[in-house]
Amino acid sequence: MRDITFDYPVTRLTYKVVGEREIILYVFEPDKHGTDRPVILFFNGGSFKKGPLSPAQFQHQAQYCSSRGIVAICVDYRNGYDEGFMPDQAICDAKSAVRWVRQHSEQLGVDPNKVVVCGASAGGYVAVSAIMFEYLDDEEGNRADHVPNALIVFAAGMDGTDIMRRLFPNIQDQALAMSPLHHPRQCLPPTLWMCGTADELYEQNRTFVDLMVQAGNRIDFVTYEGMEHGFFNYGKHENKYYLETRIEIENFVAATITP
Repeated sequence: MRDITFDYPVTRLTYKVVGEREIILYVFEPDKHGTDRPVILFFNGGSFKKGPLSPAQFQHQAQYCSSRGIVAICVDYRNGYDEGFMPDQAICDAKSAVRWVRQHSEQLGVDPNKVVVCGASAGGYVAVSAIMFEYLDDEEGNRADHVPNALIVFAAGMDGTDIMRRLFPNIQDQALAMSPLHHPRQCLPPTLWMCGTADELYEQNRTFVDLMVQAGNRIDFVTYEGMEHGFFNYGKHENKYYLETRIEIENFVAATITP
């Protein structure tokens, strides 16, 4: 198991065990205790490749959210670091994480009806697919609701046929079934979608959002002119877009799930 480190204090909670693999939630606890606080789960990007990014990608956003009274969680999920990894494992883990948080809401001091999921890039694909594809589930008998009350996405690949062709050619026969782009339907909670116009995924994201809005979903599509993939990360562009997108997240959560 790799060592994942953070610049801030976190509480480690195991939400799932697969074989000998413990899968962890890294919890940023607000100073003020409570019983019905909102909670946001961050799913990092870059998770499908060997040497993936760690859950700490979103630690600065998580720390800020916790300072605003939101319980923030950086979610570990199976990824390219794990032997034999396939994307359906990550999708199943995303469902498990949301279920675990809801089932342990009293322990966490959160409202199970104020659950937000935020994913970037591969983490965004995982977050969306966990909502869209009911058949991908490895928790037989656990019917707790895995759909969050709100969703935030940063520039995520939605064409499963492209993802599998490039990264997982051995399951290309399953690619169409695991492609959100090819299965638009009304299923998402209120969603904030952010993407730079210079991102190679921009047109694909624009198309997917348009299809999903036509299907009846509420999605706020916010664009950043000339910005590349990952523009929002802490430390990039002198933190201009990290700060701007952080405000977008805070305002969206306040308007969508907090009274």
